[in-house]
Amino acid sequence: MSTKNFQFPHVGETRDQTWTAVDAYAMPHSHPSSRPNTAALENALLASKAAGLPDISASPAQAKFMALTCRMLSVTHALEVGTLGGYSAIWLASENPQLHLVTVEYDPHHAEVARKNIEFAGLTDRIEVIEGAGVDVLAKLKEEVLAGKRERFSFTFIDADKENNWNYFDMAADMSKPNTPICVDNVVRGGKLVDFSNQDSRILGAREVIEKAGKDPRVDSVVIQTVGEKSYDGCLWAVLN
Repeated sequence: MSTKNFQFPHVGETRDQTWTAVDAYAMPHSHPSSRPNTAALENALLASKAAGLPDISASPAQAKFMALTCRMLSVTHALEVGTLGGYSAIWLASENPQLHLVTVEYDPHHAEVARKNIEFAGLTDRIEVIEGAGVDVLAKLKEEVLAGKRERFSFTFIDADKENNWNYFDMAADMSKPNTPICVDNVVRGGKLVDFSNQDSRILGAREVIEKAGKDPRVDSVVIQTVGEKSYDGCLWAVLN
């Protein structure tokens, strides 16, 4: 489909309310408050908000979907790029007692908040927060993996500075086992992905990872569009061959 004359609509208030209402109805049924990790997850959100962190973490539904994916695959070693307040990290580890997660965060304040939230969740022994620039940290992790000092990863979630989407993806692929899924968040960006007059660096980063992953013989990939309480967006999912 040509996008030359396509008009990119503003997402209407009614539609946003419907998406949010569906999440608000469905999530308490699929994950009732009686679950053991509820207090830790609620604390992570509240403490992150109180500390002034932006409200850009994965939605509960998205985070649980990733946690269930790790369960289906019996993942023991996972990688996350972009810790924020540790919300998605807590989901992954609390739903998978066998899982050890390395999560990378550039902002020292975010990393400090995440460590406290992870400690509250009782997951310090299974979630390693590494502070530093993502490209530098992943380069070091790659050296350690290739040298046999770390286990290869079997799940990766990338949700950090969008300009480096491809750099993170590329290095994660080199550190992963066959059949490992790699998820890159926020690539649709409300449909702006295909508004080619928009040259925002974050959108360019989304296009780069989609286009390069599609040509990469190491992986097979697909973009899935999503709606929900976090509005309209989508993820790139890839699986190593």
